[in-house]
Amino acid sequence: MKIIKPAWLTHSGEQKDYEVYSCHVSPDGSRLATAAGDGHVRIWSTEAILEAGDPNCQKAKQLCHMSYHSGTIHTVRFSPNGRWLASGADDKIICIYHLDLNPPAHSASFGTNEPPPVENWKILRRLIGHENDVQDLGWSYDSSIMVSVGLDSKIVVWSGHTFEKLKVLSVHQSHVKGITFDPANKYFATASDDRTIKLFRFTSPPPNATSYEMVNNFVLEHTIAAPFTSSPLTTYFRRCSWSPDGAHIAAANAVNGPVSSVAIVNRGAWDSDINLIGHEGPTEVCTFSPRLFSKQEISPETTDNLGYSTQALVTVVACAGQDKTLSIWNTTSPRPLIACQDLTSKSISDLTWTPDGSTLFASSLDGSIIALSFERGALGFIAPWTENDKALQKFGAGRRGIGVVEDVSALRLEEKSKAGERKGAEGRMGALMGDSASSSVPLPKGNGSNGTSTPMAGLVVPVVPSNGPAIPNGRPAQDPTVVVTSQEPAAPAQDSNVAKIEAMKQRVTITKEGKKRVAPLLVSSSATGLSSLPQSQLMAASSSNVQNDAPQSILDISKPYDGLPRGGLAVMLLGNKRRAIISEGDEQEEANKRPAVGMSNGPVPIMVNGVNGLEPAVPLPPQAGVVSTPEFIRPAVINPMMSVSQVRLAVPKVRTHILRSLERGTLASSASGANGTTGAEESTKAADDVVFEAQNPGGNAGQNRDPARISTSKRGVTMWQDYLPRPVILVSGNKNFWAAACEDGSIYTWTPAGRRNTNALVLEAQPVIIESRGWWLLCITAVGMCYVWNLKTLASPHPPVSLAPILDIAMHSLGTHTTSAPGVTSAHLNSTGHIIVTLSNGDGYLYSPSMFVWQRLSEAWWAVGSQYWNSNDSSISSLQTTGVGQDSRRDGEINSSNLSAGIIPHLERHTTNEVLLKGRAYHLQRLVKALLSKEGFESFESGVSIAHLENRVAAALQLKARDEFRIYLFMYAKRLGAQGLKYKVEELLRSIMGGILQENDSDKSDLALKETGAGWMSEDGMLCGWVRKDLLREVVLILGKFRELQRITVQYSRVLGMDGEEMELS
Repeated sequence: MKIIKPAWLTHSGEQKDYEVYSCHVSPDGSRLATAAGDGHVRIWSTEAILEAGDPNCQKAKQLCHMSYHSGTIHTVRFSPNGRWLASGADDKIICIYHLDLNPPAHSASFGTNEPPPVENWKILRRLIGHENDVQDLGWSYDSSIMVSVGLDSKIVVWSGHTFEKLKVLSVHQSHVKGITFDPANKYFATASDDRTIKLFRFTSPPPNATSYEMVNNFVLEHTIAAPFTSSPLTTYFRRCSWSPDGAHIAAANAVNGPVSSVAIVNRGAWDSDINLIGHEGPTEVCTFSPRLFSKQEISPETTDNLGYSTQALVTVVACAGQDKTLSIWNTTSPRPLIACQDLTSKSISDLTWTPDGSTLFASSLDGSIIALSFERGALGFIAPWTENDKALQKFGAGRRGIGVVEDVSALRLEEKSKAGERKGAEGRMGALMGDSASSSVPLPKGNGSNGTSTPMAGLVVPVVPSNGPAIPNGRPAQDPTVVVTSQEPAAPAQDSNVAKIEAMKQRVTITKEGKKRVAPLLVSSSATGLSSLPQSQLMAASSSNVQNDAPQSILDISKPYDGLPRGGLAVMLLGNKRRAIISEGDEQEEANKRPAVGMSNGPVPIMVNGVNGLEPAVPLPPQAGVVSTPEFIRPAVINPMMSVSQVRLAVPKVRTHILRSLERGTLASSASGANGTTGAEESTKAADDVVFEAQNPGGNAGQNRDPARISTSKRGVTMWQDYLPRPVILVSGNKNFWAAACEDGSIYTWTPAGRRNTNALVLEAQPVIIESRGWWLLCITAVGMCYVWNLKTLASPHPPVSLAPILDIAMHSLGTHTTSAPGVTSAHLNSTGHIIVTLSNGDGYLYSPSMFVWQRLSEAWWAVGSQYWNSNDSSISSLQTTGVGQDSRRDGEINSSNLSAGIIPHLERHTTNEVLLKGRAYHLQRLVKALLSKEGFESFESGVSIAHLENRVAAALQLKARDEFRIYLFMYAKRLGAQGLKYKVEELLRSIMGGILQENDSDKSDLALKETGAGWMSEDGMLCGWVRKDLLREVVLILGKFRELQRITVQYSRVLGMDGEEMELS
């Protein structure tokens, strides 16, 4: 997880940063909208935020800002269709904005320091409907309605198309501070200070809906009060959230006894049996991630025949509030996955996820806006969007309410009310009523019916020619863009239909009791012999890709549709208790012709949607033969040698598929990614990218003796391949060579063309970390031994070295039992083959091959005690971290200017993430604070700060990090001058001067003359890549302003030839 907090991502003012009350990410994930107390809505680029640490990023940060409110803005929300942006403020106004595709007309606002706008967002409407502050907003998932809530205790429903006020709900008894929508588009819930959550059922209104037509819509369904009986009324918001699978509501500001909690409300029963406990203060905001997650990656082995996952999917929810803590939970763990304490200095006001579920944004009342970016698999593996749709199907998502027809009179009245709309759509009343169609799709017949269908507005039935194949959805299969319409029939066909109607009017049927009666004919169909359902010619044929925001009002029944009850439209119109029509002379065969589906008694067959419609379900055959290969086959067998070794490291499990990209390092396995493409497919998108692939045999490794397959591919074409006798557990490589580590402890290397570079390198235990840089190859084994080889010179700079010293073995060696030690989080090489290791306790180490010892470069002690512990220092952050990670040098030459660049800031950032942000330095911080107030420790903080700078300078000199050495040296000199430490200043100047002024001493022994110093003691004119005189001149200029040190600095200035005028100028 990365916490990104750019300094420019604020609503800054002249005196302070304004409180940020709301934030929201656009549906495409490219924009972040924020609202604050300065009355501005600002739109930021999410890409620029996530790349804020890259100094080469030149993307626009702020895309636009709007200031159409006259007060503090409390909420800002994008519509799900991406067209609108709504904001609500304490001026009782709701503003609706839209993006104008034309470029902005002005470069910047006159008299302000605002950057020029990149996008042209304009205000569309100003909605007036509240009598007090607007506290929150919400959009339905189809963007058909928008609901606003406020401190006037009212809930106002607005049309998402015309933005007309549809309904005002005054059911709460106090301030309403939260709104959330059901992803199945059936309910919305509001949270209020009357300590209740109220749920409203609604049906999405059409685009031209009016408030008169919505009288019976938006009905109160249920009131939830149990989790909030004693909840505090001090929270600014009660922002709740609905889970993406539609099954739960996360309600903020709930209580569990005296403890603050987040209540999880179950759908249907609307009860709460789960509480998320851990926050020390009231929670104000909860938000579910829009995606579902799985424990394992979605792969062909974990999906069924329809492409849906067979493993349990979980949801992830983030909670925050007044305790300044952010917690992230999932539905499978009773404890939070992540808990970030003191993330901000004031309450967290709002949270929002990106659509891909990988980034979370948080806004706070201290004016900060923070982004939390999660690595792949940190929260779980993201499931495709189809899993969301499948989960919502059981709640009726996507189905439009058809409604039950009361009687024939109601149908007649509905036809008359829609006559004007039909006339405007087609122009000829006879064609609209179905008089001119040559064929029709009759409805299933019921008892007492004459076989014709009753009209039902809003339904379109495609016409299928009698002599042609069935056309699903009214379109031929070979051309999906062509709409087939019915043709005008000839007059004789109309006459024959009329004659058929007259015959049907006189048909006599015999009832069970033997009585004769005339079968009645529906009034609505007595005038014509055709179906009164609108024909397919009423559908507009359009192949345009322009998005239609109007809700879909056409129900296609030419294919199986799950929204209809069993029995189809006949049950909807005539009821499911009617008997089927009995034709004349078929009374005796009626029982045999009744379908099994219609039987009221007996078992009900299970039907599935097949290619030809509804088909009986067929049980799946039992699994036999070869079982599908799981993602992880088995762990490696522990070497008996490890039982007596000093260190034991976890051995990687054998995976069936391992990918390594030449440009981007380790790739994901072949499971589907967030965009539906596999890791191999993504790797082939790069034009010149080469992918190194290792495929292990499936099944049990003890039984399967198949070799492991090694191959490289470019643009999807295999360049070379090889085979290994043992399963591969780790791979690495760069433009100079490829390397693979096997389960038996052997390492194989290849040239880029696939020629084996060396014989197999056999180690004493399984490799757990393998890393490459330039011609160097690093391997760490399961017993903690570090090997480094140079494949160009076929040599090693030092013998194998153990990780035991840096794993605090000295602290645990006195014990008699095995104890836990810090974990190794990363291991890297710099360009000269030095090993850099980071641990889970925040420490960073470097192995010195010349001194044969580990050196600690970064630790928690400096983080809590030094005044210079600032990983965001501008002079340091401007340096590119090229000393570790991927080697971007094209020519392969080692340049002294970028050697080990950024390693020290990288290690210190790691210490910050592991120690400060995760709260592991709590006891150390308390110890330091207690020491500062004790007698005799007045200079403790100053002494630790100077020692930290000395540690930085020594580390830069050891790493030969040229730029960092100069920066840290000047910082160190400035601090020594400020504190007036004469002895250290004089020693520093003498060390920088080196052997320039040293006189030849004839009394020196021959051994002393043969000794050559290194680092500070080197006798040449260079120091860490800099000319000693140049460094000395700049240090003297830094120290020249301190008068108490001028007796020392003036002497060196004279030696350097710096005259008095230049000194005075400095």
